[in-house]
Amino acid sequence: MSYSVIYQDIGLKEFKEAWEYQEKIFAELVEKKRRSNQGNITLNDSPGTLIFVEHPHVYTLGKNGSENNLLVDYLQLKAKDAAFYKIDRGGDITYHGPGQIVGYPVFDLEAIKIGLKEYIYLLEEAVIKSLKDFGLEGSRLAGGTGVWLEAENKGKARKICAIGVKVSRFITMHGFAFNINTDLSYFNNINPCGFTDKGVTSLEKETGSRQDMEKVKNILKGNLQEVFSLEWTN
Repeated sequence: MSYSVIYQDIGLKEFKEAWEYQEKIFAELVEKKRRSNQGNITLNDSPGTLIFVEHPHVYTLGKNGSENNLLVDYLQLKAKDAAFYKIDRGGDITYHGPGQIVGYPVFDLEAIKIGLKEYIYLLEEAVIKSLKDFGLEGSRLAGGTGVWLEAENKGKARKICAIGVKVSRFITMHGFAFNINTDLSYFNNINPCGFTDKGVTSLEKETGSRQDMEKVKNILKGNLQEVFSLEWTN
């Protein structure tokens, strides 16, 4: 059985604005689910939402992360035209910026009938499948979420997609950040995801050419649809 999902590409949005928008959708889905459990509506009336967005330069720190992994002070952040937020997802610190596909699935895992571990695995799987379209072999790293290239090759492991999520009442928030045409110099200001011995990369860097964002979005959207058995709805 497919899970109905509304797809929204909201373009370039400040992180805080997109976060508040996510929270609104999350609260509405929680309320619809509560009413469904009372027999007032059915789960078919409670579709999930998949948001694609790009953010202006921003660093976000997960609830269990260390602020020591931010390697610049607030004045230096301002000089780099970057914002900083402590947020309620898992994971440590990461960077979001133009040229990066940030995905925020607001899904009901109970309706999909999967747990958190499988949810993260499937997010990774959709990115791994998408990389194959560009001749790249993505993989997972033991002890670290996200998608990597040469994950087990010491000194060469580099992350191309970070994942950090929140789940409450089986409903998800936050999600993934897939580096496409990302300015990787901004990662020099942090220990990405808390790692000090691993690098970051982008699709542009790995392929040697700037990528069409819309093309990559369509490929990724299709793979998310496949791995989660999604049905797009309005």
